[in-house]
Amino acid sequence: MCEQKLHNLPKNIAIDGPAASGKSTIGTLIANKIGYMCLDTGIMYRAVAFQALKEGINVDDEEQVTKLAERIEIDILPASSRDGRQFDVIINGEDHSWDIRATAVNAVVSEVSVYPGVRQAMTLQQRKIAEKGKIVMIGRDIGTVVLPDADMKIYLDASVEVRAQRRYIEDLGRGEDVCLEDVVNSLRHRDEIDSGRAVAPLKAAEDAIMIDSDRMTVYEVVEHVMKLLEKRG
Repeated sequence: MCEQKLHNLPKNIAIDGPAASGKSTIGTLIANKIGYMCLDTGIMYRAVAFQALKEGINVDDEEQVTKLAERIEIDILPASSRDGRQFDVIINGEDHSWDIRATAVNAVVSEVSVYPGVRQAMTLQQRKIAEKGKIVMIGRDIGTVVLPDADMKIYLDASVEVRAQRRYIEDLGRGEDVCLEDVVNSLRHRDEIDSGRAVAPLKAAEDAIMIDSDRMTVYEVVEHVMKLLEKRG
C-alpha cells in the first residue's frame, strides 16, 4: 500500500479495544498509509503465553511467568512470508508467527497478561519502542497506561457476537477445528479478565476517539481514521 502524505501527523497513535475488534488489521493498514511502524502489543503477551506453554511453565505460577517475561527475547519484523501474516514474530530467535495464534495460547493469554510483573516488563519494552515516534501502537492499555500522552488515541469496539464471527472465520481459514459458540464464550471470558484486572484494565482513555465497527468494514474504519488525520492538518 502506498504511503499517504499528510501534514501535522501525530508522533504516535494509540489504538485500544477488546479481543478480535480488528485493531491489528486496521492499525497495520493505517500505519502503511502514513508510513509509520505498527506494533500490536498483544503479540508480546501472546509470545510470553506461548513460551510458557512451550517450556512447561504453569501459567498459574505468577513468579515463574514473570521471570520468563523478564528474560524473553521478542522481535517483531516485516513479514517474510505471504501466508497471511502481518509480520514475523521471533521468540528467542525462532519464528513463531502463527504458533502464538493457536487455540491453546488464546485460552491462557489473558491470564498471563494479568500479572503485574509481566505487564511491567512488556510496558517498558513498548515505551522504549515508542520513543522513536512514527508508530501506531495497538493493545488494551496503550492510551491509558503505556502511552497516556499519545498524540492520538482511538478505542475500537464491536459487539462480542461480531467479534466472535470474525475470529471464527479467521480460525477456520487457518484450518483449525473450531466451534462458533466456543469462540463466543472464549471472547466473553477474555473480556471479563481484561476489563476486571487490577493492573491496566481494558478501558477507553477519557480522550480517546470511540469507533464502533459493528456495521463497518475494515476499510470503512480505516477511511474514517484517515479523515480524522486529514482534519488535523
